[in-house]
Amino acid sequence: MKENNEHHPAVPAPWAVCASKAYPSLLALLLAIALAYCGKLKAQSCEWPPVLHHNEQITYELYFKWGILMPKAGVAQFSTQNTSYDNHPAWKYQMFFRTTGMFDKIFKMRDTLATYFTPEQQLLFSDKRTEEGGYYLADLMWFSPLPGKTSVRSQRYGRTGIKFDTTLVVTGCAWDMMATTLYLRTIAWDKLKTKQEFPFRVAVGKDIVNAAFRYDGQAIVSPDEQVKYRTHHFYIDVYDPAFEQSKEAAEVWVSDDENHLPIRVRAKLKIGAAEVYFKEAVNLKHPFGSRIFITGK
Repeated sequence: MKENNEHHPAVPAPWAVCASKAYPSLLALLLAIALAYCGKLKAQSCEWPPVLHHNEQITYELYFKWGILMPKAGVAQFSTQNTSYDNHPAWKYQMFFRTTGMFDKIFKMRDTLATYFTPEQQLLFSDKRTEEGGYYLADLMWFSPLPGKTSVRSQRYGRTGIKFDTTLVVTGCAWDMMATTLYLRTIAWDKLKTKQEFPFRVAVGKDIVNAAFRYDGQAIVSPDEQVKYRTHHFYIDVYDPAFEQSKEAAEVWVSDDENHLPIRVRAKLKIGAAEVYFKEAVNLKHPFGSRIFITGK
């Protein structure tokens, strides 16, 4: 690991602080994982239908809404590859995020999340590299199934060295943020009921976080004047200082087709709101059947 003298950037504007706290939650919820301390929730299933597809690439754009202004804040790219881990065949599911425009000049971010799975899509390892305004962190997590439990070794490094090295043990399953986005994409549409909850547990640093997606029904989403999408709408209750309210603080709209792609994500912040929009996808496993083109535009 490259080591440099750690330094802290100048104090950014308040909106930059909120955006820096909110966007990882949004994008890896995704984009829509929302980190929520919700008390006790039933354990989710550790197994899901195959969802990873070699060379799938999905791009999203992040916007920061402040009053009537909504400038573009960054771009997130998700990719999936057949690769190897510890000299064995594996899946690699990765997200790279970068700020753009004025955000890149004021509070530059270059963050990468990479998650490795077995060929059967069992979670093995998570690697999160964070560079925000000159500040650097690396979060590494190793996942080991135990009888009825999951063990997670979690390490965090800064440029000056290790910050913590601990082991978390949770009853049932626990995932990283990236794996949770796959969980969202495996929900069966034909069995959905309004207000139905889908709980999950996420390892974040030194904590195991309880969270849940809450179904709100079907909806049409139109991010621009050229296209609309048929989607399923979910709420997320969030308990985090970056969000203005805990109940229905974040929402996600997922494509109503076999790909189950997050199309839009929205989260209310203390200052403004963050919006994430689907931009494009390459090499999807299934036809993108939820898109509705608007004629005459």
